[in-house]
Amino acid sequence: MPPRALPPHALFAERLLAVLSGERPVHWMLGMTVGEAYEQLVQLAPETPFRSLGARPVLRTCRFHPPRTGAVEVCAVVATGERIRAMAFRLERGADRRWRCAAVELDGLHARVGDPSPAPADRAPARPRVPAQARP
Repeated sequence: MPPRALPPHALFAERLLAVLSGERPVHWMLGMTVGEAYEQLVQLAPETPFRSLGARPVLRTCRFHPPRTGAVEVCAVVATGERIRAMAFRLERGADRRWRCAAVELDGLHARVGDPSPAPADRAPARPRVPAQARP
């Protein structure tokens, strides 16, 4: 039996995981992003937030919610060694019917495009909203 193809949201989660773990370069996502998403990846990728000293990070769950036709909001749970992390992103379907990533957020890391300054010390960084069903 041939392997089953991944649905678009899971495929994008795997691709983002490869970039954010340092396995693939950011420019690998050039044609698969729109708007500020590529710049968000440029800011997040150097941190390699999903890099693991052991085995490759693993996508444990990947769930989606369609807020409107042509858009999907996805939340994924990623295991990096002993640590469990969250990743959220938005996919939008273009006129050519291809899905492209429009926004990316990670637990504890939010890339603000055009604002290289860190959050003030007296204010905690914004945390992405991760739906309850995606929490481990």
